[in-house]
Amino acid sequence: MIALLAALILQSGTAPLDPIGEMIASQSPDARDAAVMAAPALREPVQGCAGDFAEGGLLICNYGPGSQVSLGEVTAEADGSGWTVLGIPRDAPDELRFTVAAAGERIDRMQTITQREFAIQRIEGVPQSTVTPDASTLPRRQREYAQKQAAFATRWDGEGFLAGFIRPAEGITTGVYGSQRIYNGTPGNPHWGLDWANDPGTPIVAPAAGRVILAEPDMYYEGGLIFLDHGQGVVSCFLHMSAVHVAVGDMVEQGQLIGEIGSGGRATGPHLDWRVKFQNNFYVDPALLLELDPAELHPVE
Repeated sequence: MIALLAALILQSGTAPLDPIGEMIASQSPDARDAAVMAAPALREPVQGCAGDFAEGGLLICNYGPGSQVSLGEVTAEADGSGWTVLGIPRDAPDELRFTVAAAGERIDRMQTITQREFAIQRIEGVPQSTVTPDASTLPRRQREYAQKQAAFATRWDGEGFLAGFIRPAEGITTGVYGSQRIYNGTPGNPHWGLDWANDPGTPIVAPAAGRVILAEPDMYYEGGLIFLDHGQGVVSCFLHMSAVHVAVGDMVEQGQLIGEIGSGGRATGPHLDWRVKFQNNFYVDPALLLELDPAELHPVE
């Protein structure tokens, strides 16, 4: 083969731009097939993850098909293209074990998790019936809870998350992820969404592509409510809408109109509450998703 390469150079007077390719092309079909089969297989390199290792963060990783990636108690299996998604809870410790099991690769290390300070909001003058639901509404609340859990239990195998996330509505930011709200002096659960206040009827669009897994115009707590599955257990929830423009089973594209801002359910005024739940386990911070670029993969070393 070396002699043949030298002959090509002597014939042309210059070295070929692709000497190996021209050498194979000059051989007989049988010889070409043998040369290609003898060439060593090239393994795709480990790529890494996009996103921040921070409380409330979401990581989009690619370590190749068949890989398994874990962070703390969260484990993700790669899809056919090698993609995995990992979420980090709001109250994560300052370190979590990060492991990757992939063909020819093994990572096992303690990963620092950025700790965040979350705001406390005090809201006074909220009707007590809003803070403490009337007992007569219990059957409805139980029925709707079961309906929501059934929707969360479904799983879409798509990759809507790969295009990143855009802002679903315009408005004034009135609530942020992780903040604790104190209603009439009584501490409530942390707020899991990102709130934008605006006029009723303001358009709400899909922040990323996905499949609609719940669409209801009037839920007790949420008013108009949509769940949009972006793949791998990443589900956007849109609360308090005045209009719902999609139905269960619809496939929507990023930027497509899905609803309108309203003040339904337990809302103190017209706004969108956008929440993102991971694997029906915990919520991640929508604001961090808006900064996430899945194309920017970095090795985790």
